[in-house]
Amino acid sequence: MKKYRFDMFSSVRSSLAEHCIRELFWKTADSKQVGDIHASIEDMREKCYRGEVSKEDLATYRAEQKKQLPVFTFHATFKNGRRRNAEAIPSGLSMYDIDHIPDPVGYYEMFVKGRIEELGIVLAHKTPSGEGLRLVFTIPGGKDLAEAQRWMSEQLGDANYDQSVKDLARCSFAVPRDYILYIDEEKLFSIDNGQLTINNEESKENNQLSIVNSPLSIKGQKGKVLPNPGVETPSYTSDLGMKFKGLSYSDIIAEWFRQTGGEPVEGERNDRLHRLAAHLRYITDNNEALLLQVMPRYGLSEEEMKGLIHSACLAKWYSMPKVLKGIVDRLTMSNEELSMKHEESKRGEDNDSSFIIPHSSLNPPEMPKRLPALIRLLISRTPAIYQPAVAHAVFPSLACHLFQVSFPYIDNVLHEATLMCVLMAPTGAGKSCIVEPINHILAPIRERDRENLERERTWKREVSLKGANKDKRARPEGLIIQEIDADMTQPAFLTRMKEAEGHFLYTMMNEIELFDALKGSGKRGQQFQIMCLAFDLGLYGQTRVGTISVTERVPVRFNWNASTTLQKGRQYFARVLTDGPISRINFCTLPEREIGADIPVYGTYDERFDRELRVYLDNLANARGVIACHEAIRLAKKLCVECADYACLSQDRVYENLSFRAIVIAYLKACVLYVANGCRWERGIESFIRWSLRYDLWCKMTFFGDDIRREMEKDTDVATRKRGPNSLLALLPDEFSYQDAVRIRQSKGLDEKGTKGMLYQWVHRKYLTVLTDDRYKKA
Repeated sequence: MKKYRFDMFSSVRSSLAEHCIRELFWKTADSKQVGDIHASIEDMREKCYRGEVSKEDLATYRAEQKKQLPVFTFHATFKNGRRRNAEAIPSGLSMYDIDHIPDPVGYYEMFVKGRIEELGIVLAHKTPSGEGLRLVFTIPGGKDLAEAQRWMSEQLGDANYDQSVKDLARCSFAVPRDYILYIDEEKLFSIDNGQLTINNEESKENNQLSIVNSPLSIKGQKGKVLPNPGVETPSYTSDLGMKFKGLSYSDIIAEWFRQTGGEPVEGERNDRLHRLAAHLRYITDNNEALLLQVMPRYGLSEEEMKGLIHSACLAKWYSMPKVLKGIVDRLTMSNEELSMKHEESKRGEDNDSSFIIPHSSLNPPEMPKRLPALIRLLISRTPAIYQPAVAHAVFPSLACHLFQVSFPYIDNVLHEATLMCVLMAPTGAGKSCIVEPINHILAPIRERDRENLERERTWKREVSLKGANKDKRARPEGLIIQEIDADMTQPAFLTRMKEAEGHFLYTMMNEIELFDALKGSGKRGQQFQIMCLAFDLGLYGQTRVGTISVTERVPVRFNWNASTTLQKGRQYFARVLTDGPISRINFCTLPEREIGADIPVYGTYDERFDRELRVYLDNLANARGVIACHEAIRLAKKLCVECADYACLSQDRVYENLSFRAIVIAYLKACVLYVANGCRWERGIESFIRWSLRYDLWCKMTFFGDDIRREMEKDTDVATRKRGPNSLLALLPDEFSYQDAVRIRQSKGLDEKGTKGMLYQWVHRKYLTVLTDDRYKKA
């Protein structure tokens, strides 16, 4: 009779087991030995990051240290206290490792935390390496260890999982308490739901151990294993060969769940699956048999699924739902990009480089899967639908922690991290999603601001109590107050800027119109001038003759966030389309919520989140001087070439003009991430910055491209062109004449006089070969 769920050994070399109870488990996790070993591994990891030791030295050291750690055998206990498969009594638990992830906590928060019950997880913790996550979960009914591993890999979309963990005698190294992200003690240690025994005959034949009347089977049905009702498993039938426009239905369904709030949990299964079927019928021709084959089950029987699908297909037929259309567009676009990159790789080009094209799709470019650790952390508590906007909006507040830091751009001009972001989205789309991450980024700044605000209030009280002819104490020095009110007047703004002593001011505006408070009583549009000066670090101020009037001229160090609706945003910038503010601001957006869509659920911004974030904020606050990030400079050069290439091919001057400063913004973001990461470059930074630039240009071309073009063409009689650049070269045949090129330009509203320059550029960039004075051939 088994009395314990799993065993513990003093080290991986030990052969004598000790049955593990919860008191022993926690005593081990809190022991000085375990804490010291993990601290030493962390120290060696930091040395490796700083380049003081090699990766090989780190791996060797880590392996030696782990040998001294106690180990748990979550898969089994052992009859004679010896860790041998032949003597193992299965526990009904399985371990699953996710290795080589720089931010295991972020991975857990994003992909696991919201699915604890669904995945049957009883324990989750960081591994001793600091770069892995271990999950201990209840084996779904009817599966052995190998099948359970494969099932979990499918749930997490992890094709490269460690398949060696299926050994019953497999060890798990003990970790300190603060490495543990989740534990359900009742399920981890309890075996009250049934007993585990060995089927000796099967063990002899297959060297495998079967679970009879285990916690995963229904008590009383001896020898018959039924699905565990506590762990719902999505059951997909094979959809090989069945696709919609080249997209597999399983990919579409996975993205649908991601866009609509995650996979269904207990209590919402029927409603969510009915809604999914009602959407999928638009891309399956209302074919109930096909739907039955591609739909996930989540524990529903065949008859229940048939009834659910039949009900969904009886509904009135409308146009394809916006959510589904967006998913198909995104996945199609991703496939096209992969094809383009494959073609580039065949030509020997860099797989990571591609034209920064503002897609004509209704949806912005999709965020890459590989992200910098800081960005992964900041979006880890944000619903997936809001993550791209949050990933853009956090930079102005992050940059406010920098002081006396500048970055040399590719033209050798020094730039500070002058970053501004406007979130333009439909009404009710969830623009408040950026507030909480920014609040936590600003927490250290607000702490100092509170102290100085109290000093200022004390001084004001003293001054107000003295008569007009009495000597009054001068305004206190060192009143650095970085966060200002959104509706602050111009004199107050100048005073705060002067007293900030080179620190960035910051504000977050719920509506972009609040910026108008800074226009003062002077010339019209002064608030837009402040936007431009904030990016250029230009001088701004006023001269007054009054003795109590504010007379200051200071460099504008002012980072800010603002939100607005699409219509109000376009109206607000309508008068300054070609004056500079739009090109200096980073724009982001949110998709319109589908009518009746579920409310996206946020994660918890807990002490662990703040603790991890504080490391990055301290790196920013402690940096000083000119910091040259060579990787960021090389990336900016590549982006300049790519944007110039596409501007040359499309002959779109609006795109070209907007791309100049958009690349500077992207470069500054890369520098902020570099400094926040301890002046270490991550692989994820390049893919993120490329996407960030494309996303910013997509927003600008979508929201303002047509309006800017009309404004630029007011002084000419050129017809208004369709939004978004087109490659003129692609519209020409493989061999063409000068007049062919003229006609193509004229068809796009361009005049003839630019034709020679265009052809010269194409020849210079090796897009064309000159056949005669009048004829050309594509290279």
